[in-house]
Amino acid sequence: MRALLLVLPFLFFGKAFGADEIPASLTGAKGDPQRGRAIVASRQVGLCLLCHSGPFPEERFQGNLAPDLRSAARLTEGEIRLRLVDPARANPQTIMPAYYRTEGLTRVAPPQRGKPILTAEQIEDVIAYLLTLK
Repeated sequence: MRALLLVLPFLFFGKAFGADEIPASLTGAKGDPQRGRAIVASRQVGLCLLCHSGPFPEERFQGNLAPDLRSAARLTEGEIRLRLVDPARANPQTIMPAYYRTEGLTRVAPPQRGKPILTAEQIEDVIAYLLTLK
């Protein structure tokens, strides 16, 4: 049992707790950049443009609370994945929500408890899109 507890962080996050990336795809496959762009630009799904700006000339209002999304392309795929899954692990002071983590969150409406904001496939699609911004 003790060995299992030591191995679990590696299985889920690739490194021990405190790691700066999640190297493995959440689905085992690459995402689709076109679907990722649609998620990022959507004000009903990703909600990214509430805080971020990016290369979306068709979107009139974009956020200025967080970095331009083009800056995400400087990160590795695993670093982007960590920032989407659980951004507080990369920056404990962040205001960005955890898009995939469901445990240990506060201020979650009862109907949304236990449900991620984005699915694993959507996370991978967003990563695939952000990597195209290099």
